[in-house]
Amino acid sequence: MEHVQLTAADLLLRPWRDEDAPAVRDALRDPAIAQWNPQGGDPIDDEVALLWVRRRADWSTGGHVSMAVTAPTDGELLGSVSLHRIHDGDASIGYWTVPAARGRQVAVRAVVRLTDWAFTDLRLHRVELCHAVANPASCRVADRAGYAAEGTLRESYRYGDGRRYDEHLHARLATDPQITR
Repeated sequence: MEHVQLTAADLLLRPWRDEDAPAVRDALRDPAIAQWNPQGGDPIDDEVALLWVRRRADWSTGGHVSMAVTAPTDGELLGSVSLHRIHDGDASIGYWTVPAARGRQVAVRAVVRLTDWAFTDLRLHRVELCHAVANPASCRVADRAGYAAEGTLRESYRYGDGRRYDEHLHARLATDPQITR
């Protein structure tokens, strides 16, 4: 799969670069990101961050698309948005934002933009979004990004504190009305 760059209002979604590793290291150390986006328990140091960036920059299998969400003017890292488990017209989406970007609808705009691209360019039919019920901020992102609530998955995922949490399942279909942000 070829790398692309996408814009959304005042955001640039672009492939990850090695030079993003220090900002990723700092982001993955944030308690909220560590809780809701666990990285397997290894301490997040420079080497782990660089490997993280390189794995996400490699789109060669076609099974995922991962992008840095940045400010277009200075390249400041604001977050991450990714499509995972791309297969047979379906995918899942995930995201996080750095503390300084929270409350500005960065995640909403990034999710909407990547979802629209997935429907238009990748010709996907369904994109799912799951989040812990205990993470209401993620639920607001899903709702604002037009992802319809479909149900609760009981104790379906082990998060950063090692506990299994119930998750809300949301989804958008290519046939749903387009969201403008």
